[in-house]
Amino acid sequence: MKSENATCVALPTNQPIHPARRHLPGFGLDAEAMTKLIEETNLEQKFHPIYNYAFITDAEEGLILVDINTLADGEPRNNFLERELTWNEGGILKGARHIVIGGHFAYIIADAGLVVLDMNYPMNPRVTKVIPLKEGRAAALQFRYLLVTDREGLHVFDVTQPGDAREVKSAKVPLEDGQRIYLARTYAYVAAGRQGLAIIDIKQPENPHLKEFFTAGGQLNDSHDVVVATTNASLFAYVADGKNGLRVLQLTSPDSQPKFYGFSPEPRPELIATYPTSDPALSISKGLDRDRAVDETGHQIAILGRLGSRPFNQKEMQKLYLDETGSPWFTQDAVDNSKFIKR
Repeated sequence: MKSENATCVALPTNQPIHPARRHLPGFGLDAEAMTKLIEETNLEQKFHPIYNYAFITDAEEGLILVDINTLADGEPRNNFLERELTWNEGGILKGARHIVIGGHFAYIIADAGLVVLDMNYPMNPRVTKVIPLKEGRAAALQFRYLLVTDREGLHVFDVTQPGDAREVKSAKVPLEDGQRIYLARTYAYVAAGRQGLAIIDIKQPENPHLKEFFTAGGQLNDSHDVVVATTNASLFAYVADGKNGLRVLQLTSPDSQPKFYGFSPEPRPELIATYPTSDPALSISKGLDRDRAVDETGHQIAILGRLGSRPFNQKEMQKLYLDETGSPWFTQDAVDNSKFIKR
């Protein structure tokens, strides 16, 4: 599919799903019996329409939506992509260069800064917030926080209320040339240009601190993008290192990190492989990023396969981490979890 100047592409989930596929048990049932089954025994929800599309940013055209269901219908002869929407109301997405999806919200980096779009009705995007940045580069989302890079470094935004990003002014990590980001539990990995790979501790997201710049003795010096993935018992970072090509870093292994088991072991990076590319390596695609049943705004993704079952919706999820006023709960006592106080 052609566009003027495409810069980034994102899917609402990179799990393999097909919203139109029948997902209720009912093989051999006639229409009447199937209807009764749906009405009486199954609580699973329909896929949200955002899952029909790939989202593309274009520096000149803004936001482009492409229906990708044609790739999942089992008919190879119609595997051609066509745009369903081109949107750039008022030129707000001029210079759009990066997008990340969280539920039915899109967080886009453009010349105007961080542009938040409500995509609850995909064919009718609605701007909910615009926050100026100094030459914004990229964004990454994890639970209640959106991390963003610009010319000054790494910024942290609270998105506890989706669509209402609020910058945590005290949470900044200076970087000379911060580019794209990958979040993996309690660490943020930032492709930091000539500074190599920046590894940032985000165990306390509102108080991040730099763990290290890893350059492999100066070999990583043109980093543009990074993706982190696990293979067997080891954690790897795949770095698009510009003029140097693809770099593979082993972040943990049984030899380098005896505590490689656990929720978020401390990374101890080693450069283990390089693949030269004919042109500068600027971007890397994700594999299966995470396995989950519901998105950030409560829309069901996976089929649970149990009669009468479904995942939590947004309101039910929020009961686990928000009080009656919508503020997060947290504890200052790691031992006595009953001592909750409000932020």
